[in-house]
Amino acid sequence: MADPEKPTQELASEFFILGLTSDGKQFRPSDWAERLCGVMSCFRPEGSGGRNAHLQFSPYVRPTVVNGVKAVVVNGKLREIEPMAMHFVVEFAKDNDLQVVDACFLPSPNEPRV
Repeated sequence: MADPEKPTQELASEFFILGLTSDGKQFRPSDWAERLCGVMSCFRPEGSGGRNAHLQFSPYVRPTVVNGVKAVVVNGKLREIEPMAMHFVVEFAKDNDLQVVDACFLPSPNEPRV
């Protein structure tokens, strides 16, 4: 049985890079998220991915859609495995004036609150 004093899941330290500039304009090109994630695909947990790892996005930098807007989810663990990769992603967002939003794990409604 899990200790009620300790959360059963660790809070994720993730953030979203949204495909919107600070003034709300859509960022182009339309495949920017897939391109960024493709560049970052080699950053993954050691031993993961197998033979086809080069065909998969990294679990630390992955494309998604948030409220109809292309976005990239960046996991804080990227900093642990390669600080320069995290720097690259953060600077990409800054250089392109993209909105960045913090994210965290939200337990499902069926999970007990701690």
